[in-house]
Amino acid sequence: MARVLLAGESWINAVTDYKGFDAFPHTRLEIGCERLVQALTAAGHDVVHMPSHAVATDFPETEEKLAAYDVVLLSDVGANTLLLPPVVFNQGRPFPNRLKVLAQWVRNGGGLMMAGGYLSFQGFQAKANYHGTAVEDVLPVSILPYDDRAETPEGIGGELTAERHPVTAGLDAQWPILLGYQRLTAKDDATVLATIEGRPLLAVRTEGAGRTLAFASDISPHWAPREFLDWDGYQRLFDQAVTWLADSSAPAGRD
Repeated sequence: MARVLLAGESWINAVTDYKGFDAFPHTRLEIGCERLVQALTAAGHDVVHMPSHAVATDFPETEEKLAAYDVVLLSDVGANTLLLPPVVFNQGRPFPNRLKVLAQWVRNGGGLMMAGGYLSFQGFQAKANYHGTAVEDVLPVSILPYDDRAETPEGIGGELTAERHPVTAGLDAQWPILLGYQRLTAKDDATVLATIEGRPLLAVRTEGAGRTLAFASDISPHWAPREFLDWDGYQRLFDQAVTWLADSSAPAGRD
């Protein structure tokens, strides 16, 4: 069992309804990771979901606090949310750089995964902005300095490479369709486990005593449609990913 901190994968909708002469605004919190949390929990993992609006104030700022978890999963939450807590942005006071803290935690044995989305990697209009950060330094992929999305509304399936690895053991060679992904480049010392349109879809790497994994598409809609979420391999993939990331004491070789 792994202790997982899933940071991000939520948003707040602000809507105004117009009904003739009258209008009324309302807001709603949307959670995008229910299926992933269900899958990981069913596989026996202990998952804490930290919604995007809470990341700025609650994400651990020390390695000691990060030590409560085996794996951190960043999904659809931009670098600014981690870099600009209220004490910095509102009060103009110094605070630990949590991207640097997270990278050092990985080097000391932590497991880090980033999943794709509009506020992952570089993201929509480059607003995720992880290019050139300490998090990019430890990931298995290099991040473009501009909007890195590839929208594939027609549906494109990923496929396994010839690499054998615990993360992809038992998975189908051909994967269900995805509706988009991030255009990433694998680092020289990374292992690419799956590709999409010739680009890395799933890649892993060891960094110091820790491990990192990049999944270039989404864990939820819109890039992950029903075909992917209902796939028998969905739970297996992310269960095995989290298990491998958490097991930094084991040999990092292939199965």
